[in-house]
Amino acid sequence: MQSQHFDVLIIGAGLSGIGTACHLSRECPDKRFAILERRDNVGGTWDLFRYPGIRSDSDMFSFGFKFRPWNGLKVLADGPSIRQYIGDTAAEFGVHDKIHFGVDLADANWCSAQRRWTLQAADTKSGAPRRYTCDYLISCTGYYDHHQGYTPEFSGIKQFKGQFIHPQQWPENLHYRGKKVVVIGSGATAVTLVPAMAEDAEHVTMLQRSPTYVLSIPAYDKLSEILQKFLPESWVFRMARWRNIKLQRWMFKVSKRWPKLMRALYLRGVRKGLGEDFDMRHFTPDYMPWDQRLCAIPDSDLFDVIKTGKASVVTDEIDAFTKEGIRLKSGEELEADIVISATGLKVQVLGGMQLRVDGEPVIINRKLTYKAVLMEGVPNMSWIFGYTNAPWTLKADIAARYVCRLLNHMGRNNQRVSVAIDREDCAEDTSVMSALQSGYVQRGNDVLPRQGRKYPWRLLNDYEKDAKILLEAPLEDGILQFYSDAKTDLHFAVEAETSAG
Repeated sequence: MQSQHFDVLIIGAGLSGIGTACHLSRECPDKRFAILERRDNVGGTWDLFRYPGIRSDSDMFSFGFKFRPWNGLKVLADGPSIRQYIGDTAAEFGVHDKIHFGVDLADANWCSAQRRWTLQAADTKSGAPRRYTCDYLISCTGYYDHHQGYTPEFSGIKQFKGQFIHPQQWPENLHYRGKKVVVIGSGATAVTLVPAMAEDAEHVTMLQRSPTYVLSIPAYDKLSEILQKFLPESWVFRMARWRNIKLQRWMFKVSKRWPKLMRALYLRGVRKGLGEDFDMRHFTPDYMPWDQRLCAIPDSDLFDVIKTGKASVVTDEIDAFTKEGIRLKSGEELEADIVISATGLKVQVLGGMQLRVDGEPVIINRKLTYKAVLMEGVPNMSWIFGYTNAPWTLKADIAARYVCRLLNHMGRNNQRVSVAIDREDCAEDTSVMSALQSGYVQRGNDVLPRQGRKYPWRLLNDYEKDAKILLEAPLEDGILQFYSDAKTDLHFAVEAETSAG
C-alpha cells in the first residue's frame, strides 16, 4: 500500500485543527501539510453536536481566533454559526483543500531510524486501508470520545416506554412538541437544552444530583454595537476580545482568591434572575466557584422559563426508571415522554488512536506534557490542548504558534528531531485536568497525561504567563532535546524515556 508523505500532519479539522493549519500556512509556508479528519465536514465538536439550542459556553470574542476575530454581536453564538465561522476561516486561509475527510486513524508509530511517523487508517465509508507518513505530527483531537458520551447505568432503563437520548447522538427530527421532557444533568448542555426545548414541550424538568454555578450574561454586545458607529469594525472586535479576556481572567483570579465573596455575588445574580420566592438550594452548589466550570446563560433564558412555569428544577437522585418516567430516591416520580441524559463526556485522548514509539505503545496516562504542548519522550509530536478554566481557543492559539516557532527553529538549525525528556521524575499522581473537580475529569484521570510537580511539566492555566513563555521564551532550555543525524543517540534517548514511562 502506497503512503502519502507530508512534512506535517494535523489530526482533526475542528476549531483547534483549523486554527493550527492557518498558523502553519502563515508562519511555516515552506511546510507541506495535510489535515486528517474522521468526519465528512469541518467543525469537530460543532459539527458533531446538533441538539436544540447548541451554542458556545464562552463568549465568541475570546473563543474565536485572534488572527480572524469573531465579527458578530451575539456573545454566545449558536452551533451553526460557529461551524460556519470555522469553515469560512479554513476557506479564507486556503487550508480547506488540505483536509482529507473520512480518515479513521488507528495507529501512529514513530520510527527513530527513519525519522518519521507512519499512520495507519481506514476509509470511514469503504473500509479501505490508508497510510500516511510525516516528519512531524500534531494532534488536535480534543479530550473526549466522539463516538459516545458518558451515560451512567440506570436501574430499570429497559422498561421505560419513552425515548432515551444522549445529546451526543441527537436524532434528526425529534418531535417533542407537547411532550413531557426530563433533562438529567446541570452542566452546560443541560442549561442550554432546557430553555431551548421549553418553548414547544409541554414541560421540561432539569433533574440534577447537585447544582452548578449559573451566570447570566448579555446575549448581545451592545457596547460594540455602539462603537461600530464611530470606529472601524476591525478595531471594535479586537477591543471586545481584549476586554473580555481581561474580564474573564479577573473573574477567575478573584474567584480563586476570594471564593466566598464571589460565591455570594454569583448566587445574588441567580436570586435576581429567579425572584425572592425561589428555592435557592437548586442553584447553590456545595463547592466553591471554579472548582468546576461555571455555566453561562444568555439574558437569563433558563431563569425566565423556570419563572413562567414552562420548566422546573428538581434536585434529587435517581432510584430507577419506570414505564412512565423516573422514580427518585425521595419517592417522587417524574413522568416523561422523553428523557435526555446530559450526563457528560467520555474522556479520550488522540481520538482513540494508538501511539507508538519504535513499535512500543506509549502509555499516555504515565506521561507528562512539556509546556502542555509536547508529550514527554515522544519525538516530533505536539498536541493542541486548550484551557478548561478559560476559552479553549486562547491556549490552542498560542500552542499552535509555539509549534510553528519550534518547526522554524529546527529548520534553521538543520535539526530533524525534537523531544522533551524528564530527567527529574517530575510526575504526580493527578492528571493534567486535576484543577477541576467535574465528573468527567475525575472519570478521565486514568486516561489523561500526568500533572508535573514543577514547570515546564506542570500546567499553569494562566493565559498571560503561557503566552509570554510559549511565544517569547528561548526554545532551547536543556529539557527539550534536538537531534540532527545522531541516530544512535536519539534511539537510545527515546528508548530510555519510553521504558521509564
